[in-house]
Amino acid sequence: PPGLGKTSLANVIANEMGAKIHLTSGPSLERPRDIIGLLHQVEQGDVLFIDEIHRLSRIAEELLYPAMEDFAIDLTAGKGHATRTMRLPLPRFTLIGATTKAAMLSNAMRDRFGFVCRLEFYSHAELGQIVKRTAGILNIEMEETAIEIVAGRARGTPRIANRLVRLVRDYAQYKGHNNVDADIARVALETYQVDMQGLDPTDRRLLTILIEAYAGGPVGIEALAASLGEDADTVEDVYEPFLIQCGFIQRTPRGRVATAAAYGHLGKVAPAGQLSLKLGTDTTET
Repeated sequence: PPGLGKTSLANVIANEMGAKIHLTSGPSLERPRDIIGLLHQVEQGDVLFIDEIHRLSRIAEELLYPAMEDFAIDLTAGKGHATRTMRLPLPRFTLIGATTKAAMLSNAMRDRFGFVCRLEFYSHAELGQIVKRTAGILNIEMEETAIEIVAGRARGTPRIANRLVRLVRDYAQYKGHNNVDADIARVALETYQVDMQGLDPTDRRLLTILIEAYAGGPVGIEALAASLGEDADTVEDVYEPFLIQCGFIQRTPRGRVATAAAYGHLGKVAPAGQLSLKLGTDTTET
């Protein structure tokens, strides 16, 4: 998922190897000459990091195959009868690819990586450490209770935790406080409309539309996205994962369904027979 530190991890790996890192992204490597120019800059032992690697064009992807397998690149020169091919050797380097959509990565590309892993959401304790460190960088004092409140609303994501710390810092400075306690943190996050579960106004609006406009579902993603005024891919990739993780939405063959937990979170009474979904347990009917 986004915001978990894939680029930071690539920098950590390069630092531990004592190597130079080259940072780029899939969308920026559209033409073959982009790949050739990038590989030409790589020196012995360097790390090449490609973010959103699933966005590579097919031609650029195929140019990487011999570079990954044989540390060489195949070039074509000339036209017509004068066309000739040549293979240029490359220094040994490490390729790290990051993607938020692993399913869009071709099997041929995925199989050429020696190690494939998935980053998980961070625990509450880990987020607490991140919040504390960020507060130190921003030169603000946060009590442990305030750190717990911010970490609990960070949705398991360091990027969101860092953003919430800055928002709380801004609110505290606006109110003239140098020390952030639990009350300041709570009021600040409520001011920015981030609730106890970490849901923002768009998340709550999505649940409200699902419950009020579609009687809790089931409803298709296209209809839900149209009612929300968002693109279907945005709803599916940005908003739905966390709502599903919290047990507020369930995906069914017929469409999205609001669970009893979603009704409770919005202060509404779930109708009889509404699905109840709890993390770590099987789905049951009430």
